Amino acid sequence: MFIAVPIFLIIGVLTAKGGAAISWEFLTTEPVKGMTAGGIFPAIIGTLWLVALSLVFSCPIGVIAAIYLTEYAPSNALTRCINLAIINLAGVPSIVHALFGLGAFVLFLEFGTSILAASLTLGIMNLPVIITATRESLEAVPRSFREACWNVGASRWQTIWHVVLPNSLPGILTGIIFAVSRAAGETAPILFTGAAFYLPFLPQSIFDQCMALSMHLFTLSTQVVGVPEEVSYGTALVLVGTVLLVNAFSIVMRVYFRSHKKW
Repeated sequence: MFIAVPIFLIIGVLTAKGGAAISWEFLTTEPVKGMTAGGIFPAIIGTLWLVALSLVFSCPIGVIAAIYLTEYAPSNALTRCINLAIINLAGVPSIVHALFGLGAFVLFLEFGTSILAASLTLGIMNLPVIITATRESLEAVPRSFREACWNVGASRWQTIWHVVLPNSLPGILTGIIFAVSRAAGETAPILFTGAAFYLPFLPQSIFDQCMALSMHLFTLSTQVVGVPEEVSYGTALVLVGTVLLVNAFSIVMRVYFRSHKKW
């Protein structure tokens, strides 16, 4: 109850104060009049850009790293160093990720403040989530499955590809979807790397800046004077609603795949 009650209170307050702002026009038009009116369509599109590109970067690396650590890596100094790096990366504050992204991607690699730089920053931030979820899913597959494959002559990679990965797919997908939720709600990692205060147009490439829902909400709440209360709360309601829908989707997928397991 201590966990559930605050969630319902937050959703209730956002709905009561921001529900009046939610409309088709609000979701499909751009901000106008100094962002005191209009909609949030550019912020929604920018958020989709950032989340999609961050997954393109983090998912392959995260899953491959988890497979290596679970199925191939011996217990030595290298793997202990990798495990320590994963733990430390998970504990790094998001604002530190933002400064790293600024130095590594914006300045050193000269991507500039762009969708690409912001997405890479989000991808690095999400790596521990994907690696941990994938490792737990791989380790949950019974070892007897592997031994049965090896006994009939399958190689280690054939066993992983045809038996281990299909049976661990629900947990892997759940971890990826939770990473989507986290990326959609983060503000600090994109603050210095690719999010724009206001853009009157949609991004045309990954080297453009973009608006984002989290950054837009921060801007409305702290930088813009005269914003109607329902606009700020409506933006927050869309952001929280998006995260809740993604998490609900992950739960449905997990239940579906688990119901089709044969063990």
